[in-house]
Parts: sequence; C-alpha cells; structure tokens
Amino acid sequence: MNAVVIAVIIMLLLSLLRVNVVFSLITGALVGGVIGGLGTEGTITAFSEGVGGGANVALSYALLGGFAVAISNTGLPNALVEFILKYVGKKEDARAEKLSRALILFLILLMACFSQNLVPIHIAFIPLLIPPLLKIMDELKMDRRLVASVLTFGLVTPYMLLPVGFGQIFHEIIASNMTDSGMKVDVNLVPKAMLIPAAGMLVGLLIALFISYRKPRTYDNPLMPVTVAEQKGYSKSGIISSLIAIVAALVVQLMTDSMVFGALAGIIVLYVTRAMKWNEADRLLTDGMRMMAFIGFVMIAASGFANVMSETGDVETLVKQAADAIGGNQVLGALLMLIVGLLVTMGIGSSFSTIPIIATIFVPLAMELGFSPMATIALVGTAGALGDAGSPASDSTLGPTSGLNVDGQHNHIWDTCVPTFLHYNLPVILFGWLAAIIL
Repeated sequence: MNAVVIAVIIMLLLSLLRVNVVFSLITGALVGGVIGGLGTEGTITAFSEGVGGGANVALSYALLGGFAVAISNTGLPNALVEFILKYVGKKEDARAEKLSRALILFLILLMACFSQNLVPIHIAFIPLLIPPLLKIMDELKMDRRLVASVLTFGLVTPYMLLPVGFGQIFHEIIASNMTDSGMKVDVNLVPKAMLIPAAGMLVGLLIALFISYRKPRTYDNPLMPVTVAEQKGYSKSGIISSLIAIVAALVVQLMTDSMVFGALAGIIVLYVTRAMKWNEADRLLTDGMRMMAFIGFVMIAASGFANVMSETGDVETLVKQAADAIGGNQVLGALLMLIVGLLVTMGIGSSFSTIPIIATIFVPLAMELGFSPMATIALVGTAGALGDAGSPASDSTLGPTSGLNVDGQHNHIWDTCVPTFLHYNLPVILFGWLAAIIL
C-alpha cells in the first residue's frame, strides 16, 4: 500500500484517538518513511532535514503572537468587545438573542476574512479576540463548533478567491507552478477559476449555520476568568498607536513578503509611540510567543512529515496510480485528482506547500486528459486547498482551537477538525469537480 496513504491514515487515527498532534505527525512520518523504503535511519534523517523548513513559519507565528499580545495591551480588542457588549449585554427576548448571536458571528467572520487580506496577520488575532468573547457566547449558548466553522471559513475562503494578501501569494504559487510544469497561465485567471470551488465553502458555512449547529449548547463555565475588556481599559492614544502599528506591519509585510519583518515593524511602532511600555515589553512579547508556541511546534513537525513523504517518492506514485485508474476518463480523473490532493494536504497541513508537490504531476495529466487551462487551475487550486480545513496540522484549525479551548472545553480534533472537514472538504470536492467539468 502507498506509504503516503498509510502515514496520513495513521496520523489521522492517532489524532482522532486524542493523541497529541505533534506525536501523531512524528509517528505517521516514521511509519510512512519505513514503509516507503527509507528505513529507520533514513526516515529520521529526512524528518530532521524537513523540520528546518517549518522554522520560518514557526518564527513568523511567534512574532505575530508577540505583536498580537502587544496590540491587545493597547486596548484595541477591548474596544471591540465593549462595542459588542453594548448590543448583547441585555437579552430581552428570543429575537434579541438571535440578533446578538448573528452580530458576534458576523464580526468574527469579518475579522477572519480581514486577517487573510486586508490586515494579513493570519491566525494571530484569534487567541486575543475569542477568549474575551467566550463568556458572552456561553451566555447565549452558542455552539463553539459553529464558531470554529466560521473562523475556518474566514481563514480559507478569502485566499482561495481574493487576489490580495495571502490570496495573492496562493494565486501566484498556482500560476508559477503550473507555468513551470508546462501550462502557461495568467495569474488573473485564478480568481475566476476558483469561484465555483469557493462557492462550496459557502455552502458548507450555510449548512453549519442553519442546520448542524443552530441548536443551543451549554458549557460548564462557572470559573470563567474575567474578560480582557473587564480587566483593562483603553485610551484613544492606544487605539491610534495600535492602528498605526497594524498599517506598518501590513506595509512592511507586503514590501518584504515576510510576516517576520512585518510583525517586527509593528512591534517597533508600538515601542516608538510608547503604546507598549519598555519595562512591560519583554513580558508581553514572551507571553505572545508562548501563546503561539504549540502551533509553531505543529508546523515544524508537519514540515518534517512533508519532507519524509516527499523523500519516499510515494506522492508521485500515488498520483501515477490514480492516473492509471483514470484511463482517459475526464470525470473520474477530476475526482481522483481532488481526492489525492485531499490526502496530501491532510498530511502536510498547508495548502501553500501542497501546490508545488501536486502541480508538477497534475498539470501534464490534465493536459493529457484534455482539460482547459481554467479547469486545470480549478483542479490544482482546489486539490491544494482541500484538507486545509479539517487537517489536525493546519493553522486554519489550530488557530480556532487556540482561542476556543482556553477553558479546556473545546477539543481540537472532535470540535474543530471533524466539523470543518465534514462541512468544507466534502462540498468543496463536489464543487471543485463540477468546476473542472464545466470550465
């Protein structure tokens, strides 16, 4: 059996059995590497060489965590929570309660979308915005699985569809790798090709909102800590400084194409404007880095896992096996390519890292089957994005868990990964397959 399939299955099974995600990734990589012919020593070497590839991502998240905590200290999240409290503080009837729930979900969705495009800080906002809102959510009996689904939608769909921020990076990766693989495409075609697959994400969100998690859910929370908004006030100068810092971080990130230097620029602005006191800076930045440490370790382990899978050569074998099964059938070919993409991304946990792996094989196969450039873009883009929602190693699931599980009542696998997998991957496979057939 294919080593990649076995490794991913082992990693997912261990995760479903509530084994630590980092341990699950390492175990899956070890078994997959040995089965793939690397041997124990070769697998360990490949894993060790691969973890370095995740160091930049881990450092980026660490600095973004520090930046986010520093921003929180200026009072910007507190102002947002206070704004929400004005509208949800009193619930006179069922209609008012529904409106309060809708407002909270809308603001969370808005922040998640903005974090990918307008202010590309990715998941760093979640551990700061969500914990202060948990008390309000629990009073409204909101199902946290719904909140996780809303967050994941906002973290994934914008980069699939919109050519701004992380979306611009994702689209350029698709276009450049397809061009390198023999099919020259204009990056401006990517948003058009990804419109139908992104509609699958929307369908999944609507199902989660109005069918799966519309019923109230009660959480045990008698010892919920005081919200950030109740602990610390805010000032106009702090809000202005934080907004300037966010703009600076955004501009520098776009100029340097580096989240590390973007976060550094924002932190420097907070220093210069004295919004972050010198004697508090070290503690704040350390707290932020500690908050994002687990995510960093998972991304490092996922990078090692991905390198082991690449070294076995079984990713290419998996695609070739799928190609042999297709036999010139476009309909079956599109479906099998999407399933292969799902398996690869579920293991790696990163759609951005999956594209270069699959494009080199998917593009020639798509050309052989007679798919148009637009259809091929939809196949490659959808196959890459599949699994980002639902993967235990994806920051699109790790981020929501980091905010929703501060009181230990939200399980990463069963309350974030499983719901997002069911609501997003299944409809996106259907809509991505449809796009490949009709484009």
